[in-house]
Amino acid sequence: MEKKNLLTYEGLQKLEQELEDLKVVKRKEVSQKIKEAREQGDLSENAEYDAAKDEQRDIEARIEEIEKILKNADVVVEDEIDLDKINVGCKVRIYDCEFEEELEYKIVGSTEASSLQGKISNESPVGKALIGAKVGDVVDVETQSGVLQYKVLEIQRSN
Repeated sequence: MEKKNLLTYEGLQKLEQELEDLKVVKRKEVSQKIKEAREQGDLSENAEYDAAKDEQRDIEARIEEIEKILKNADVVVEDEIDLDKINVGCKVRIYDCEFEEELEYKIVGSTEASSLQGKISNESPVGKALIGAKVGDVVDVETQSGVLQYKVLEIQRSN
């Protein structure tokens, strides 16, 4: 059995928009590139044709990947999240006990994780440790460099 992909509503919308763009816009663009490259004649030494075929393969692979994610998607309804404890879809403010700094993260499913956007996966070491924690709890996170401690300061809806 395939694992469920936890998604926030925002993540679901982004994937659906990307899928629509790939199917409607990108497919047409790449088929036009292939057509133009074919018209140049000999395909055996045609770099544009090879590049367009590679791009087409990448687009089709991404479409397949998104469709698979969406087929197994389990959307978290953020309005129904219990704010007594941390769960997927929450925004959390935590205190890093070692570096003495506050951090803010949104806990998301693994397909949406993006450290640059402050979105950490519920399957990451920090995400796993935080799930189920309450305000005031101190959680230990096992990392390769040792155990890190975080104190939960606030749990809120992310929207």
